[in-house]
Amino acid sequence: MATIPVPSSRMPRATISPEALSRGRVALILGLTVFLALAAYYFVGVDEGMTSVFGKTMAVHEWVHDSRHFLGFPCH
Repeated sequence: MATIPVPSSRMPRATISPEALSRGRVALILGLTVFLALAAYYFVGVDEGMTSVFGKTMAVHEWVHDSRHFLGFPCH
């Protein structure tokens, strides 16, 4: 099978920045990701009884009840 040579002047040039994201943006994305992960962990695993954000209601507990058992958190 033969290949057809392409002149180098017709090749598209793509430049790639060595720094795709700035350090500030990486810190922001990482901080937001950690905050959301800890919030999800709290609501699924910890929000119950005395530590509940919403007081004596068990609305969040009932909403994430099955995921608590799936992830191995005891709740009753």
